[in-house]
Amino acid sequence: MKGLQFGAAVLVGWTLLADFALAQGDASKAAAQAPATEMSQQQAEMPQSPASMGMAGNAAAAPQSGAADAGSVRSLPNLSERSKWPNPVDDNANYLYVLFDLLEFQRIRGINALRWDALAWYGGDKNRLWIKSEGELYGSSRAGGEADVQVLYGKLIAPFFDLQAGLRYEKHVENTNPQRVFAVVALQGLAPGRFDIEPAFSISNKGKTSVRFAGTYDTTLTQRLILQPRFETEIAFQRDSQFGVTRGVNDVEVGLRLRYEIRRELAPYLGVTFRQSFDVTAQRVLREGGVPNALEFVIGVRMWH
Repeated sequence: MKGLQFGAAVLVGWTLLADFALAQGDASKAAAQAPATEMSQQQAEMPQSPASMGMAGNAAAAPQSGAADAGSVRSLPNLSERSKWPNPVDDNANYLYVLFDLLEFQRIRGINALRWDALAWYGGDKNRLWIKSEGELYGSSRAGGEADVQVLYGKLIAPFFDLQAGLRYEKHVENTNPQRVFAVVALQGLAPGRFDIEPAFSISNKGKTSVRFAGTYDTTLTQRLILQPRFETEIAFQRDSQFGVTRGVNDVEVGLRLRYEIRRELAPYLGVTFRQSFDVTAQRVLREGGVPNALEFVIGVRMWH
């Protein structure tokens, strides 16, 4: 019985001791929180100083001030009107090009002759108006010669190649001065290997058809010294005796010219050519005052602008 009483007394004592410890812990927490709470309340009630108010005001107004400054910035005078700015790359500009590929004096068995082969074009990279002329005038007692002029429209169809179509007027200077007009379709360009070629198909106002071909190749010996082989021929598919045209190959010319480029645009040259005409074409050359088959020495100038 005494044991039970002693156990009950111990349990009651431990309970009272635990309650006292909990009460002390709550009191210490409350005492620690009270100064912080009072300080927060004091800071909230304390009036703000002008300096602190100015700093806050400046921080709040800063974005607005920046936006106002950005809006007030003005462009430089030379950047204000973009409509007057030039195009950075002018892909549609038109240009004029003139080339005298041959302009030479020839001496053929005591006969002097002037020969030319020239072209000009105006336009851009893809569309051009072409004008071509070539011919030969003899200075013998039987003065004569031949000349033609072509007016063509050219369209770029591949890199370095133009397809051309237009008209050609041809005149022979002799007793009867025959002349005729052709419709022409031609190619002109730089073939692989850097061969400059010019094939052309023509049909005359009388329905006669023919093909011309000219080709050159520039061999650079030095920066200024250039050797140029040249080949030309004309083939007719019908005979036309009035104009001195035989069926088949009318003439063949092979030449070699050495030029010195004083400037790229101006190059005097010396050369030698051999020309052979056939059948009625040879007779026409004789009527014009030329020589149908001869080795010719030439001196001339090649120039372009």
